[in-house]
Amino acid sequence: MRTKVSVIVPVYNDPNGIQTTLESLLSQEYKGYKIHPIDNDSTDQTRKVIHNIESDHCNLVQSFEEIDIQSSYAARNTGIKHSSGDILLFLDADMWVEEAWIEDMVSALESRDCDYLGCNVKIVPDTDSPTFWERYEQALSFPVESYLEHKHFAPTCALAVRREVFEDVGLFDHNLESGGDKEFGQRVHDAGFKQGYAGDITAYHPARDSLEELRSKARRIGRGRAQMRRHHPEVGDYVHPLHPIRFLPPSPWRLRRRYADTSVSASEMVGFYALEYGLKLTQTASSICETADIHWGE
Repeated sequence: MRTKVSVIVPVYNDPNGIQTTLESLLSQEYKGYKIHPIDNDSTDQTRKVIHNIESDHCNLVQSFEEIDIQSSYAARNTGIKHSSGDILLFLDADMWVEEAWIEDMVSALESRDCDYLGCNVKIVPDTDSPTFWERYEQALSFPVESYLEHKHFAPTCALAVRREVFEDVGLFDHNLESGGDKEFGQRVHDAGFKQGYAGDITAYHPARDSLEELRSKARRIGRGRAQMRRHHPEVGDYVHPLHPIRFLPPSPWRLRRRYADTSVSASEMVGFYALEYGLKLTQTASSICETADIHWGE
């Protein structure tokens, strides 16, 4: 008998993204899975898209809503509570996977006797000629193997977790706008569960293609860091936003290691480094505002 699998997909105001994700999940080869899109109180056509797909595929799709708390982690928690799978897979709306993704993730989790498993996340530009911003995303985003090795977490955008892990350590912290995947992953590690990385399994993520999209992400990360300090002071690497380290340029050696497996030219490296520093300062400013309870940006 196949292990029961629940795939949880949180979404907020992204009708095109949720359609892309659900369509890729509907064609999976695995037998014995259910897809749970969780609408986080969207105000556009997202809910309609979900309901249309659900009505056509009621045997595979069962949606839920999280309208009380505006948080992707709250939406994931709603999915966890309403799902019945022994293995829970998490995938973000706007991402897509190949037909064997569920089969491969379950097989990797079980064959390696893991409780928590991350996979490769590939950034995909919109065209064959990626912009500077898309190249930056391709070069720097989602070093999942490094996250697991050094920080003991994998991003929730593409993650597999056994249900008993949640029963033991609890759910995601919905108080965090960003960084909840890291806080949860470290709880999992500290509880002694086995974490793993499947580099031969890939989930695909669209590249952010503008400076404003990157700055929006940086502001969200900054707010998450301030929230982490407030709710989880035991996580020691979240220093105060006014600490001098928050204003220093990023280490060029650390960034070079992150770029090691990419075809980045010297001129691009300089541009990426300058952009990384600018985004770091944006994160710091957002963290300061969140700490002072001042709203800044989206």
